[in-house]
Amino acid sequence: MAIITLTTDFGQKDYFAAAVKGAIYNELDDVRIVDISHSISPFHISEASYIIKNAYRSFPKGSIHIIGIDSELTPENKHLAVLLDDHYFLCANNGILSLLASEIKPEKIVEINIHDKIESNFPVLDVFVKVACHIARGGTLDVVGKNIEEIRYLKQIEPLINSDKNQIIGHVIYIDNYGNVITNISRKLFETIGKGRKFTISARMVTFNKIYETYSDCINFKIEKENRGEEDGKKLAVFNSAGYIELAIYKSNPLTVGSASSLFGLQNRDTVTIKFEAYVSKDRKAEL
Repeated sequence: MAIITLTTDFGQKDYFAAAVKGAIYNELDDVRIVDISHSISPFHISEASYIIKNAYRSFPKGSIHIIGIDSELTPENKHLAVLLDDHYFLCANNGILSLLASEIKPEKIVEINIHDKIESNFPVLDVFVKVACHIARGGTLDVVGKNIEEIRYLKQIEPLINSDKNQIIGHVIYIDNYGNVITNISRKLFETIGKGRKFTISARMVTFNKIYETYSDCINFKIEKENRGEEDGKKLAVFNSAGYIELAIYKSNPLTVGSASSLFGLQNRDTVTIKFEAYVSKDRKAEL
C-alpha cells in the first residue's frame, strides 16, 4: 500500500487539504494519506524545509511526499519530482529541499512537464496529485518530466563561518508549538568548527555558554526540589532531537508565562551567533 504525505500551508479552516485528499482517493483506492502538517506559516520555505527534513525519515522507503508551499507555477518557480534517500518529493523548485539536499545528494531530479495536459490553477491538487498517484502505481519519473542536474538552494538556510573559523552566524528557521527557537546551526557543524573550545551563543540580548543534551539536564536533580529555586522559566540552549541548536525556556507556556521566542524577542530569520575562543598555539600555552 502506497503512502502519500501532505505538508502544506493550507491551514485547517479552508477546504484545500480535504480536496487534495479526495483527489488522491479518486485516483487510488488502496493508499494511505498522512498529514505531516497543514500549519506551515504561509509561504515559509525554511520552516517547511525543517519540518519535512525531520519527518520524512520516519516513513518507509518509497513514500511519496507532496509539499504544497509556494507552489504556483511561474517561469521562476518550476515544479519538481525528486528521488532522494529512496523517498519521492513533489514540490516547487523554490529551495524547499535545501536542508535535505545539502546533506544527501538527490538520486534523480525531474522538472515536471505535464502541465499542458492539465487545466490547473491549484497545482497541488491537479499536478502533484497526478504525479504522486503515477509514482504510487509504479510509474517512473521520466514519464512526467525531463531530467535536470540541480535544484535551487536557499542561502539563508546555510550558516556562515568566518575566515578565522571562530564564529558561526546562523538564523532562526523555526519556532515550535512551545515557542522554542530552532536555529539552522547543526550539532555536526558546531562540533566541527568548535573542536571543543569554549563559546558564547548570542541572540539579541540573551547569551548562552552551555548547550544541554536534553531540556531537563538544566535542572540539578541532586538538590531537593524545594531547595532548587525557580525551575520553570529557566533559559537554556539544547541540541534538539533533530540535531540543531535550539534556544528554549524550560517548561515554557506561550499562553501564560511566555516562551523563548517572546521572552528573547526572537522571530524567524533573526540572527544567532556563536563565537568560539581563539586557538592558542602550544608555544603560546607554554609561555602562559
